Amino acid sequence: MSFTENLKQHGGKALLLGIINAVLLSVIMVPVFRAGISPMPEPPSLAFAQTLLGRPLPLPVGLLFHVVYVAFWSVVFVAAVYPQLTFLRAAGLGLILWVIVLVVFFPIIGWGLLGLGVSPALIVASLIPHILFTVFLWGLGRLMFRRISS
Repeated sequence: MSFTENLKQHGGKALLLGIINAVLLSVIMVPVFRAGISPMPEPPSLAFAQTLLGRPLPLPVGLLFHVVYVAFWSVVFVAAVYPQLTFLRAAGLGLILWVIVLVVFFPIIGWGLLGLGVSPALIVASLIPHILFTVFLWGLGRLMFRRISS
């Protein structure tokens, strides 16, 4: 099936997958930030929203940006690779998105290339949520897009 056909047939379920993925990630990452465990000064999605809108914003706005971002890429993943929703394909997307965060988003939000304007620890710290994204994307994909055998 083509990307467009997959999008038409599976877009709604893929969107739900993305929202669930974003919520699961938030349930893990918000407490990490609140406890001061992360070396990042604030959640990157919140920093991006504040940079984009040019003013301080509350955490729920950052979470909304995060949900939209994760849901978008989850839908793209399902539409692009269905029915081959493999772990390696999910890992490939997770790694690509991690590199984009390091070389595009971090510089945009003022943290420098690779986050080095804040700390080299941001390289690994930003990899962890992308690993979780990968695992959730793959696991939810397997769960939600099971093929019923005849």
